[in-house]
Amino acid sequence: MQHGKYRFIVGFLAVPLGLYALFVVWPFIQSIYYSFTDWTGLSPEFKMVGFDNYKRMLDDEIFWKSLEHSLLFALVLPLVTISLALFFAFMINVGGRHRRGGPVVTGVRGSSFYKIVYFFPQVLSIAIVALLFAFAYNPDSGAVNSLLRGIGLDSVQPLWLGDPSLALWCVMAVLVWSTVGFFVVLFSAGMASVPAELYEAALLDGAGRAKTFFKLTLPLLWDTVQSGWVYMGILALGAESFAVVQIMTTGPGGPDYSTTVMVLYVYQKAFRDGQAAYATTIGVALLVVTLAFAAVVMRLGRRERLEF
Repeated sequence: MQHGKYRFIVGFLAVPLGLYALFVVWPFIQSIYYSFTDWTGLSPEFKMVGFDNYKRMLDDEIFWKSLEHSLLFALVLPLVTISLALFFAFMINVGGRHRRGGPVVTGVRGSSFYKIVYFFPQVLSIAIVALLFAFAYNPDSGAVNSLLRGIGLDSVQPLWLGDPSLALWCVMAVLVWSTVGFFVVLFSAGMASVPAELYEAALLDGAGRAKTFFKLTLPLLWDTVQSGWVYMGILALGAESFAVVQIMTTGPGGPDYSTTVMVLYVYQKAFRDGQAAYATTIGVALLVVTLAFAAVVMRLGRRERLEF
C-alpha cells in the first residue's frame, strides 16, 4: 500500500494547488507589488514609488473612518448574528415542552416551518435584499416609517439611511436579517447530531433550558460556532458589507462617509478615482485586518475538543 503513495497524492493535489496558486495566491502577490507603484489601473506604464502609498494611507482620514466601520462590522455582526442563530436553533431543536407519548427532547411547535422562514432570506440575492430594505427605510414612503405612523408614532420619523448616526446600524440590521438563517440551519444540524440521551440525562438532573444550553449544547457545538464566527467576520469585512453599503446608502458610503467600509473604499479608489495602486494598498491593509481577525478568533476560541 505504500508503493507509489507520494506520486498518488501529488497527482491529486497538483491541479487544485496549481489553480489555487494561480487564482488566489498570485493575485495577492500582484496586489502587494502594485501597492508600491503609482499605477492608475488604466495605463500600462507605472513606476515604483516605494512606501508613498502606505504613508498616504496612514494620513488618510477617510481610510481611518472606513477601518473603524469595518472593525465595527467584524465585531458586532458576528456577535449578534451568531447569538441569535444559536438561540433560534436551540428553541427549534430543544426548546419545546415534553408531550405525553412523544420524545423527551423536542423543539417548539412548528419548528420545521420556522426553519424555512429563517432560511428564506438566503434564497434572495444580497442585491435584492439591499434594494428591498432601501425602499423600506425611505423616510417618506418606506414601510418602516409608515408602520410608525400607523401605530400613532407620527412624531418619530427618523431619516434612517439619511442620518449619519443611524445609517451604519441600519445597514448592520439588514446584514443580520439576511445571514442569520444560514447559521440557524447550520447550528440546527449540529444540535440534531447530539444524542438525545445527553439531553435526557440533563433534564433528569434538573437542568433548565439555560443551563442545558451553556453546559451541554454550546460546548459540543463549539467548533461549529468558532468556524461560523470566522466565516461571518469575513463576510462582514468583505463582499456582503460592500454590496449592502453600495446599494443602500447615499454616495455610496454616506452621508458624510458614515457608512464607508474598507472594501467599498478600495472599489471607489480603483474604479471611480482611477487610483488602482492606492486601492491595492488599502486592499493589503484589508487583507491584514481579515487575517488578524481570523487569527484572534481562532486563538481566543481555542479550547479542548469535546466529543460524544
